[in-house]
Amino acid sequence: MAKANLSDYNLSELKGLQAEIEKEIKARQQQEVSKAREQILAIAQGLGVSVDELLANSGAKSKGNGKKVRAQYRNPADNTQTWTGRGRQPRWLAEGLASGKTLEDFRI
Repeated sequence: MAKANLSDYNLSELKGLQAEIEKEIKARQQQEVSKAREQILAIAQGLGVSVDELLANSGAKSKGNGKKVRAQYRNPADNTQTWTGRGRQPRWLAEGLASGKTLEDFRI
């Protein structure tokens, strides 16, 4: 990338450039996030699972013997969303518990 010679710009012009650069950086970051979101959605759809399930089950294998841990809880509103009972609770479960339900209400 060619290095720009900024010494010919006055302070006002430099501040204007800075504002334009910050605006462009923000726009490109939003584009990258959007692109990443689309890729994640495509991966989840290709596997036939929801994004929540894809992320919630990312640690579903136990470390010791490599066997898959069976899900213990299921979202009654979406049967594809399950949780093994290990790691961070999924949002749907935390919201259900906060609304007065018990963990047993979600048990498979």
